[in-house]
Amino acid sequence: MKRNVVLGLMLAMPFVCAATVSAQAIGLPEISEKTKECMECHKKAHQSIYQQWGDSKHYRANVGCYECHAAEKTDKDAFNHYDSIISVIVSPRDCGRCHPKEVEEFEGSHHAKGGRILGSLDNVLAEVVEGNHGMVTPGFPEGVSAAAVNGCWQCHGSEVKVLPGGKLDPATYPNSGIGRINPDGSEGSCNACHVRHEFSAAQARHPDTCGKCHLGPDHPQKEVYEESKHGISFFANINKMNLDNEKWIVGEDYHAAPTCSTCHMSATKNQPVTHDIGMRISWNNRPVVSIRPEQSDAKMGLPGKDVPWQVRRQNMQDVCVSCHNTNWVDNFYVQYDGLIDLYNEKYAKPGKSLYDLAKPLRPYKAPFSHKIDFIWFELWHHEGRRARHAAAMMAPDYTHWHGTYDLAKNFYSEYIPELNELAEHAMQSNDAAKIEGAKKLKAMIDKVMNSENHKWALDKMDPAEKAKRDKARAEFLNRYKK
Repeated sequence: MKRNVVLGLMLAMPFVCAATVSAQAIGLPEISEKTKECMECHKKAHQSIYQQWGDSKHYRANVGCYECHAAEKTDKDAFNHYDSIISVIVSPRDCGRCHPKEVEEFEGSHHAKGGRILGSLDNVLAEVVEGNHGMVTPGFPEGVSAAAVNGCWQCHGSEVKVLPGGKLDPATYPNSGIGRINPDGSEGSCNACHVRHEFSAAQARHPDTCGKCHLGPDHPQKEVYEESKHGISFFANINKMNLDNEKWIVGEDYHAAPTCSTCHMSATKNQPVTHDIGMRISWNNRPVVSIRPEQSDAKMGLPGKDVPWQVRRQNMQDVCVSCHNTNWVDNFYVQYDGLIDLYNEKYAKPGKSLYDLAKPLRPYKAPFSHKIDFIWFELWHHEGRRARHAAAMMAPDYTHWHGTYDLAKNFYSEYIPELNELAEHAMQSNDAAKIEGAKKLKAMIDKVMNSENHKWALDKMDPAEKAKRDKARAEFLNRYKK
């Protein structure tokens, strides 16, 4: 509905073409009377907002407060503000009036679907395990977890609840989560990356912007990037990055380093900008077992289901060859795929099989009610993801010490012992079903631990391999002995 208001305004003040010498190339001929009314107050009451807008390209195009915030009376979040019907939230649908291509791409991405975390294991942690119902608001009269409100929802996005009079429930707004579910039914928040009211492209290109959400124990991309040569080069050469350049094509407008945006979104000599961050990713490393991105897109009903991973890899390789030769790029992907295969085959697939057998043996059925739940969750959700993401971005310390080392340590010293203990307890019960389940679990543990990947821990390493390791160890000691 908001579209009708602004379209009417723009018809009265049509966009002008580049050939019109006396006006701007793109935008409105002049600031609208409605926006001028907004300015009179806001430049006094909210000087920072007014100044941010003044620094923006919107200002240069005479696109102001009213053009973005105008609403119809029938809009869920509309309210009367000094005789103007407006809404606080400017949704992707609103931005799409002027930026249709960007919004279409964004709406087809995993970013826009971030709010669908509601009901996931992560949300169970925040709402139940970590939280309670102590935060009571008009939209949540029975209470909601402050851990979810202040944590998960601020990155993934909340489902914004509208109160009478157009006010927004305080548990759900302020919120600029990337997958925010808006009152108009749209998903996403453009200002998650293009922070209002300047909406700067340069800011969106800076890795710190992505770091608001992509950091921490389960997805430390910001820390990984800073450790990598890419990040080191960026911070050493930030003055050469030309971040505020209009076209910002890697290899043309800058060459010192890539940012997150360079690799996943920005233009190359052969590709335009994309706001679907999955179009250059050839592995989805979010699940327990890494899968190809078109598989996860299909599950979510996204248009990317029709774009095979090989095409996406070619898209990313096109970015890489702006700075590296093809041999370098091809060899990198051999290394990366090798790490994904190691994780999937040695830890994820057998680990999941063991956990599926262990779940019925727990004394309580609720998620995270037993130690085994936390151990397995952190194995794939923390250590496993760290290793995978770090390998994708070439951060060796995170791949090894924060990744595969922690993964192996906790698999052998925490997970397998806890599984054995759980099976032993079940064997001593009077529950026939649990006893049978325990036998199956013990058989699977035995199968996994006697496999090629794990039999070393039972002192069953192949004699030839053991001799090779002993020789290497002796050479090492001899090399560094005093």
